[in-house]
This record gives sequence, C-alpha cells and structure tokens, in this order.
Amino acid sequence: MMLDGYNSKKSDDICEEVCGQGVRGALSMSRIRCILKGFDLRTIILLLVVIPLGIIGIYLHGQKITYFLRPLWEKPPKPFIEVTHYYNENATMETLCKLHGWGIRDYPRRVFDAVLFNNEVDMLSIRWKELYPYVTQFVILESNSTFTGISKPFFFRIHRDKFQFVEPRLTYGTIGGRFKKGENPFVEEAYQRVALDHLIRVAGIEEDDLLIMSDVDEIPSRHTVNLLRWCDEIPPILHLRLRNYLYSFEFKVDDNSWRASIHRYQPAKTRYAHFRQTDYILSDSGWHCSFCFRYIQEFIFKMKAYSHTDRVRFSHYLNPQRIQDIICKGTNLFDMLPEEYTFREIIGKMGPIPRSYSAVHLPAYLIKKADKYKYLLPGNCLRESG
Repeated sequence: MMLDGYNSKKSDDICEEVCGQGVRGALSMSRIRCILKGFDLRTIILLLVVIPLGIIGIYLHGQKITYFLRPLWEKPPKPFIEVTHYYNENATMETLCKLHGWGIRDYPRRVFDAVLFNNEVDMLSIRWKELYPYVTQFVILESNSTFTGISKPFFFRIHRDKFQFVEPRLTYGTIGGRFKKGENPFVEEAYQRVALDHLIRVAGIEEDDLLIMSDVDEIPSRHTVNLLRWCDEIPPILHLRLRNYLYSFEFKVDDNSWRASIHRYQPAKTRYAHFRQTDYILSDSGWHCSFCFRYIQEFIFKMKAYSHTDRVRFSHYLNPQRIQDIICKGTNLFDMLPEEYTFREIIGKMGPIPRSYSAVHLPAYLIKKADKYKYLLPGNCLRESG
C-alpha cells in the first residue's frame, strides 16, 4: 500500500512539474501526456476527427446544406394567377380568343422580340425561326463583356451571316463593357438591359405593340405569340410558363420556368426586365432550354460568364470530362440541390433528371433540322469539344 501511494504521489508530482516549469529534456512528450491525461477517448476522437471532418464537410457541402434548409428561412413566392391556354391548329383565331375570354382585333398587333446575346448561336437560330412568321422587328444587343466582366468577342457579329433571313427586320446594337473588377454581376446585367431599352425605342416600337422580354434560351411558341397579337383585351403584362429543360430536350426538369414575359408596350413606362412583373401567367407557352450548347467549351464559358458565377466554387467543376459526364447523366453542373421552397419539392427533385423519350411539341425548326441539331434531341448527349 505504501509503495502504491508513493508511486501515485510521484507521478502527480512529475505531471505537475512538467505542466509547470518541468525538466526541459522530457518537456515535449511529457507535456502531451499530461494534457491528454485530462481527456477521455471520446473527447480526443471528437477533437481530432469529428470536428475537422465537420469543418471540411461544411466547406465542401455548405451550399447544399443551405439549399436543403431553405424552407426554414425563406417562404415561397406568391403563387401566380394561371391563365388557361387554349390551342388547336384547326381552331379559328376568333374561337381561341373567345375561349380565353378576350375579343378579337380587326388586325394583329406588331411584335418586337428583344434579347441580350452572349454566345447562344444555335438557340438564337431556333428561337428566331420559331418566331419569324409573327415578329415585326428582331432586336438584339451584345457586349464585349460578360456580366462577370470577362472580355469576349462580339459573337453575333462573327456569325451574322447565319441570320440573313432576319436582316430586313433586324435592329442590332453593341455596347462596350465597363470591366469593373469585384462588382456584383447583376449590376453589369442591369446596365446592359437599360441599353437594350434604348435600342428597342430605336427599333421603332410604339404604344400597344407587343414586346417579348426573355433570354435567348426562353423561347415562346409561335402560336402563343400569334394568339396574343390577334386577341383584344389581353392583360398589359403576361408572364409565360415554359417547359423547363436542361442540356437538351431530353432532360425535362418541370413546367415552372416563368421569367419570360410579353408586354403591351407603354412609352415611358415599359422597362426591359427579367424579374416578376405581374401575377398573371399564361400556361404552356413555350420552352426554356438552359445550358443547351453544342460544344463543351461553350458550357465552360457560360459557367464563368453568367451572373451566378459564384456557383463555380472549385476549379475542377470546369473539367471537360466532368462536364460531359454530367450532361449524359442529367445531374447538376454546380453540384447543387434543387432551388425549391418545400422539403417535399427538394427531395422529389434530388438526383438525376429523368430522361424523356418524347420529341413531340418542340420548336418546329428543331425538328425540321434534326440532323443539324441532333445533340438537342433525346438520346444524343455527347458533345463536341469545340
């Protein structure tokens, strides 16, 4: 008993001495033993394993955690008032207008289609071919700067010979970028939209003409535009509910693309914008094909160029082989969770987008030139390097 007591006392004295002044020769190892003596195994594992892994996990997946918890801190927007969309190719315009509760005009309104252009050459061709029969003036503005301040060529000017069919109705303008480093990309985007407002007026728009406001890849169907130009008493502003696709018309996300809109132009009041401007939305009015490019390099350029550039959190996101694999799987380029407002919707849309094997009710020119635009149709996910 005396010996045990002596050893215990001796150990305590050494520990106290090391943790205090101690003998320098045994200081490092003995100090570690002394410090660890006060912790049990679970605490050590927590400090050395669990906490570091948690920090790494938050760094790698913090964005996912934030998006998954979105229903806790953000309420869904006010629901749109849905306007039922009636159409049949054999129905008369008078019948269609009457079904919508509208009258019919003696002559159709003029239609102006206005877009900001980045590099979506193929989508612009499909858009303008779809709308050509009913558009009075095609208005297009491009800059030598992306929204994120990256210098770029005037792509439309380079490919302008591909759009000879619209030349008699074309109003084309360019604007120099401001190239302000560190600025919020949405500021540059707003600056370019204000310039587009001016170009629309240069194109000769007048009161009660129809103005289509949408991105190049948000394509109203031609019968939708024809309906609205012929019908009287339509709302002054209508959002268009579009079928929402990703990478091609093989991956249909949902029917919830809503930013495209059509306006009865009002001088000094109508302003070109890409946010919610009314509560009314016309159902099933066209297509939105996001990131629908022919070349892998176009994907990379878009990922670095558009306003949500903060989503490219890691350099390997821009790896060409990774991008190709994601296109064929129908998963997310930015490794993000769905941007939804309820847990049910988030969980329901997690994982790859289900493939569609339907090529029915797509833009007419896309089907007419199926060989040329094969990469946009179901079963053709491989892209060219570009």
